[in-house]
Amino acid sequence: MSSRCLGCGTKFDSEAGRPHCPACRWEPEEIGGIAAYAPQFANQGGGFEASYFKVLSELEATNFWFRSRNDLILWALRKYHPKFRSFLEIGCGTGFVLSGVTGKYPEAELFGSEIFIEGLRFASQRLPNARLMQMDARAIPFAEEFDAIGAFDVLEHIEEDETVLQQVHAALKPKGTLLVTVPQHPWLWSPLDDYAHHCRRYTAGELNRKVTAAGFTILRNTSFVSFLLPAMLASRLLSRNKSVDEIDVRTEMQLPSLLNNAFRWILRAESALIGTGLDFPLGGSRLLVARKM
Repeated sequence: MSSRCLGCGTKFDSEAGRPHCPACRWEPEEIGGIAAYAPQFANQGGGFEASYFKVLSELEATNFWFRSRNDLILWALRKYHPKFRSFLEIGCGTGFVLSGVTGKYPEAELFGSEIFIEGLRFASQRLPNARLMQMDARAIPFAEEFDAIGAFDVLEHIEEDETVLQQVHAALKPKGTLLVTVPQHPWLWSPLDDYAHHCRRYTAGELNRKVTAAGFTILRNTSFVSFLLPAMLASRLLSRNKSVDEIDVRTEMQLPSLLNNAFRWILRAESALIGTGLDFPLGGSRLLVARKM
């Protein structure tokens, strides 16, 4: 692997496992058998609550939004980089996205990073064959290593999102592909965003500017969760008078089966239209695909 020392910046080839810098002898720590590149944040990284991972691990696989987002991510990989051999997901959480990727691309080498070690404990159960690491996305310890890198609903949690994009650019191989999803439209802000520790909801222009400034060429940039935007707006308006302490994420995610299935079919239809080349200007979330030139 092509590694970059976080101690002195030296680039060097390393074997799989814990790299060891030949210049300054720096190496990551180990926590529970997982390489930890930012151990100071392993249990108290910013931008999220480690306690949320248990709820996510229980509800992601049945919730319409997570399943539909996975479908869209897999479509984007197939469309824009179908022959990728190595893929890193930044902020992989419980490993739900990577479990979908490995099901479709069993021969690919998959890597998952997460700042919280708690998330990686759940991810390791889903992903016995992926290489998992505890890492701060603002300091990625690789140089021109990956064919594709994904950050799915991660950037909005990080104040220094531009630094993360620059780090991703450096870690991708030439012609490598960046895939990003983010929550969109500042006017949709509600206590749910506070609960999730979001720093921002993006506009299309803001995301475009930051990705382009990091050195990428944008291939696709579209909204999704567009057909359900009226329902999403109504939900946000109803929750605007709630405090963060009153938010019940299980109620938000665990919808009645009939409604959950209906929303799933609606988003399938929307994804099919995106697949034909249609870009939606409005939607609760945004998908961006870009290339390192």
